[in-house]
Amino acid sequence: KIQSLTHKIRFKEFEITHIVKKTLKNSYIQISKEAEVILKTPKVSNAFALDLLNEREAWIRKKIFEIKKYPPIKVNLEDEVLLFGEIYSIDTQEASLLREKLERTRTASPQNILKCYDTFYKECADKFIRLRAVHFSKLMGLEYSDIKLRKMKSRWGSCNSKKVLTFNTELIKINKELIDYVVVHELAHIQHMNHSRKFHDLVDKYLPDSKSYRKKLKNIKISI
Repeated sequence: KIQSLTHKIRFKEFEITHIVKKTLKNSYIQISKEAEVILKTPKVSNAFALDLLNEREAWIRKKIFEIKKYPPIKVNLEDEVLLFGEIYSIDTQEASLLREKLERTRTASPQNILKCYDTFYKECADKFIRLRAVHFSKLMGLEYSDIKLRKMKSRWGSCNSKKVLTFNTELIKINKELIDYVVVHELAHIQHMNHSRKFHDLVDKYLPDSKSYRKKLKNIKISI
């Protein structure tokens, strides 16, 4: 028996990828980074699929609008590097450490190249973000117990009850003023483990334009 089936269906001006899996208990709609609409259902019926799409049309249009308005920043592996919101050629001084890593790679597979990029970004982030954390920690009079850096899909940073700050290594790709905002934001959580008025007032005290930074961060999508 066929357990999975993929085909295209038309919904108004959209071409929908409809994936039918009989093992699914519910139906799902997702929008890819390329603004492709993907519908997953346990049923083959086109009528059933179109009913679901009609119900979620407003949400679909909103998500596609956001993706097209704020397209992800892309760099070409082996040719470019993205640092502090600027794209540099792999031949520039800014990318010298990355070039060394790529030259030492025995097999130039996509996986190995991506690993070189990830390591490069982590090392750059570790160096820069630690310095900014020390700076703002002294300025705000707030001490953290440790700093960790790792690549994350949905968060720029976090602070736990043990005062451990965790930052997304992808931060190194965005503007320095936005990196400072994330650092101050997480340091403020040492004093206020919530997003109360007092928390935002503390962030605003050291970054008066924090509201605009917060809005910019929500619209940033980074893709390699």
